[in-house]
Amino acid sequence: MAQGMMTASQTPRGSEFLSVRVGIQEFMIDIMQIREIRGWMTSTPMPHSPPSVVGMINLRGTIVPVIDMAEQLGLGGSDPSPSSVVVVVEFHGRLVGLLADAVCDIIMVSDDMIQPTPDVGDSQASDCLGGMVMIDGRIVGIVSLEAILPCSQLQAA
Repeated sequence: MAQGMMTASQTPRGSEFLSVRVGIQEFMIDIMQIREIRGWMTSTPMPHSPPSVVGMINLRGTIVPVIDMAEQLGLGGSDPSPSSVVVVVEFHGRLVGLLADAVCDIIMVSDDMIQPTPDVGDSQASDCLGGMVMIDGRIVGIVSLEAILPCSQLQAA
């Protein structure tokens, strides 16, 4: 490793993120927004819901909508399997489940590690990510819940 470069695990202070795999890509979610991680369970479909809403689950008596992260991030829909996970986040005072293929790691990220999302000519592509981080030779996007879970979509769910 080049002198002066740190890996995420060597960073002395910063924010903690949970990294999840969605398809072949890895994304991070601010750990302060996460309430729980659950294994995949069959969800109850919701009539007339957007394509990204895979259904509802019962979380200890609370009905929680589950959003397909792959669909929301424009990567095509997921095919949930027994190894899939639901990351329950709190967003605008509501609980929402995010369907991912797997949980990868908890990563400490300092502000100086975060790079802006490259401009690819589509604002929707860059809006869904709050930045990018290079970790051990891979590029991991930081998910912006504000962009992938707009309030209007939560109301529809």
